[in-house]
Amino acid sequence: MRKILQPEGWRQPKGYSNGILAQGPMVFTGGIIGWDEQEIIQSDHLADQVRQALLNTVAVLNEANAKPEHIVRMTWYVTDKQAYLEQGKEIGQHYREILGKNFPAMALVQVLALVEDKAKVEIETTAVIS
Repeated sequence: MRKILQPEGWRQPKGYSNGILAQGPMVFTGGIIGWDEQEIIQSDHLADQVRQALLNTVAVLNEANAKPEHIVRMTWYVTDKQAYLEQGKEIGQHYREILGKNFPAMALVQVLALVEDKAKVEIETTAVIS
């Protein structure tokens, strides 16, 4: 079961949902960053790191037989909000390519730094398999 929570009269959010009601087995990821399988960050470009972080997220979800459409919540931590805004179209293309037209409840937080010095994004995800 999965239901988008959209209060009457509220503007429709773009690229995310205000809330989701879901029931079923839950999958939680840790903070996933944009490094490859050998834990090497291949690019300093934020959009490239987002793409890899999303691919990594899907790989972890697959271990529980969860798919992108099962994602109900994501929290993105970025080290540069301005870079996120400037690369928004590219990030959106990567998002749609990897996760499709699934728009979970989301938050974006700018942080001073991440534990991995070269990391520019870290994403936590909750999925509910229904």
